[in-house]
Amino acid sequence: MFEFGNAAVVPYWDQALKHLRAERDDRGRIAISGGMDGLFGTLHPALRWESPVLHVPGDDDRDVHLDDRGLLLSPALFLAPKTCLFIDRGGADAPILAFSTNANAGSVSDVDHPDEAGGQALGALVGHTRAAALQVLDDSCSTSELAQRLGISIAGASKHATVLREAGLIRSARNRNTVLHTLTPLGIALLRRTGLSVGPRSVSPAGIIASA
Repeated sequence: MFEFGNAAVVPYWDQALKHLRAERDDRGRIAISGGMDGLFGTLHPALRWESPVLHVPGDDDRDVHLDDRGLLLSPALFLAPKTCLFIDRGGADAPILAFSTNANAGSVSDVDHPDEAGGQALGALVGHTRAAALQVLDDSCSTSELAQRLGISIAGASKHATVLREAGLIRSARNRNTVLHTLTPLGIALLRRTGLSVGPRSVSPAGIIASA
């Protein structure tokens, strides 16, 4: 086991930590914009949040009371895709809900080697304006704010948001008269796959990225 770890894990450990920290930040953004229901919905398709009860899939049919211990969410690189695992050792420690990440060997080993043509590649895939929309939506915003960031009309921003939402790259949540748009895990993964980091920035529809 130690030999396997030295050969298969240790060389990629720094990259793996970066991926896990990014995963943590992504889930935090989703929780802020979509609430607990939106967050748990991205961890596993069978997870159901019915406040104040979280239904976790598994063979062990039992009730677990947190009793103010909290719940620790833990992204895991070595779980099978679309898998979650609930761990409760009892005592005062918070139970752990481990969930598989979107990482694979290639994405983890390539963390430190972004594609310099990522912006152009993303633009070729979804169109330059929608690529720019994905990048500015690193920070969730309303339709009017999206239009302002892209320098286009509100109607145009709404149309692009609809296309991105139907493709599963963003989600939109209505709050009274405002619709808030935020990236889905798929949208975040697409940005990362093209070598584009997640963080505040200004983006032109031509696909030229300027880090803030």
